[in-house]
Amino acid sequence: MKRFYSIVLTLAIIICFSGSAIANSYYVATPASGGDDSNPGTSTQPWATLQHAVDTIFPGDTILVETGTYVGFRAESSGLPGAVKTIKADVGANVLVNVPGPFNRHSSNIEFENFDATVKYWVIDGFEVADSPKYGIDLRDTDYITVQNCDVHDSAVTGIFTAFTYHPLIQKNESGYNGEHGIYQSNSGDFPTIVGNYLHHNFAAGIHMNGDIRFKPGDGIISYGIIENNIILENGLGGGSGINMDGVSDSIVQNNLLYDNHASGISLYAIDGAEGSSRNKVYNNTIVMAPGSRWCINIPKSAKGRPNPTGNKIKNNILYTPSTTKGSVLIYSSTASGFESDYNVVVNR
Repeated sequence: MKRFYSIVLTLAIIICFSGSAIANSYYVATPASGGDDSNPGTSTQPWATLQHAVDTIFPGDTILVETGTYVGFRAESSGLPGAVKTIKADVGANVLVNVPGPFNRHSSNIEFENFDATVKYWVIDGFEVADSPKYGIDLRDTDYITVQNCDVHDSAVTGIFTAFTYHPLIQKNESGYNGEHGIYQSNSGDFPTIVGNYLHHNFAAGIHMNGDIRFKPGDGIISYGIIENNIILENGLGGGSGINMDGVSDSIVQNNLLYDNHASGISLYAIDGAEGSSRNKVYNNTIVMAPGSRWCINIPKSAKGRPNPTGNKIKNNILYTPSTTKGSVLIYSSTASGFESDYNVVVNR
């Protein structure tokens, strides 16, 4: 009997180590640096294209991309919990993606989407993504995708875009000089975490969140978001707050620095969302508005007969505007139900 248990234990150990051994690292380099998609993808014989790499790897694998300029890609496969698929710039590499991939469907440089299934469990890390004719990084119908340490700029529309994206982690990115927003969380995707990003000089909002009841499936509300530790400046020349929240509820907006934005600082409202942004906690933010801008925090009544915002809490914020006609918090009487404001530094108007 002891011999039997010993054999079973040995087999279990072998299986355990075999499972961990299937996670591999593969390499991509430009053709000038020896990249060729007929290679095995090793460090000495790397692949040449990002598309071939994302089409080839298995859950748990990592793609390391060497310095160079690359065509983008479309990822339609998924990783697994505890075995994500990762594509990242190699240590010290400068990776530029400035053209959409050959199979991309939306003219964005990088796309994660599959029309027949939800794309899950990917990490994209450390890329410069520039000059996209649409969105720089484009996530649609996805779950548990991480976008981190990327520099996304000069997109025709938005830098980092999501649609029906649940549990995204968007962290430590720079997104600037885009034709619309820095980051756009759309279509009622819940549990977004947007932390530690530097969002600047975007024509519209730094962060735009829109539940958008028009598009199904979805309830028209983005719920349980965390928006924290972002630096947001010089956005909104075309309209759009530093942080726009259209149909965003039960979320936390904290420890953000917003300054020199040209529309409002933070807006909680409903135009397209199913309800006015409600039950949000806006804590410990610093908002310093640009000359000629609007209010630091704006909570208007809802459009199109939607329910008005309720139950928002504004606490421990620094809210400054140089304007003599605008102030720190604008809230309509119809949106004041359950509203709390305390321990804020405000202007005297």
